[in-house]
Amino acid sequence: MGIESKIILRAENIHKVFFANERNKQQLEVLKGIDIEISEGEIVFIVGSSGSGKSTLLHILGTLDTPTSGKVFYKGNDIAALHENALVKLRNKEIGFVFQFHHLLPEFTALENVMIPSLIAGMNQKDAKKNAEGILNEVGLQERSLHKPAELSGGEQQRVAVARALVNNPSIVFADEPTGNLDSTMGEKLQDLFLELNKKRKQTFVIVTHNSSFALSGNRTLQLTNGKIF
Repeated sequence: MGIESKIILRAENIHKVFFANERNKQQLEVLKGIDIEISEGEIVFIVGSSGSGKSTLLHILGTLDTPTSGKVFYKGNDIAALHENALVKLRNKEIGFVFQFHHLLPEFTALENVMIPSLIAGMNQKDAKKNAEGILNEVGLQERSLHKPAELSGGEQQRVAVARALVNNPSIVFADEPTGNLDSTMGEKLQDLFLELNKKRKQTFVIVTHNSSFALSGNRTLQLTNGKIF
């Protein structure tokens, strides 16, 4: 796992400071020097108590937020050095996101929701539809593809969100408490799906979870405590 050529993501000395009170500039340091390396094909879990900064760290690793100091490298490239257009392209084609709440567009069908990233990437309608149908089939929702989110169960909605994250075949997928809004049965099915996709696609996942059994199923579990990784 430690071979440099296979390192897909590297974070160096990541600090994140929030101002708890703008008036007196009181600082709240959430991350206090995080170093992480993620290799291709890994499933890495990040665990920690509520408010420990897990989601903040995930958003920084996934380029949705910037650190106060420190650097994030994606395939050897310094994220901070990328122009905005290049960063948008990177997020669309190389990175997938799955959140606790599915964030599906309610007026579109499951198929249309999954097609959106491909269309944004410039793919034509026909190929985008074919891609979306393929990934929906892969997550077991081929028969539900023409249903809108309100017509789907919570577990089905989250599977659509997973399909949307995977449709452009990203190199790495970030998931923030993906089972947190599901009952135990649906949560376990989604967990199995992540593990299956990792095995089948060699997909790299970085997952924030509070589920201890889920966290034990990956390659590594990183404990975030008092702003540091253990």
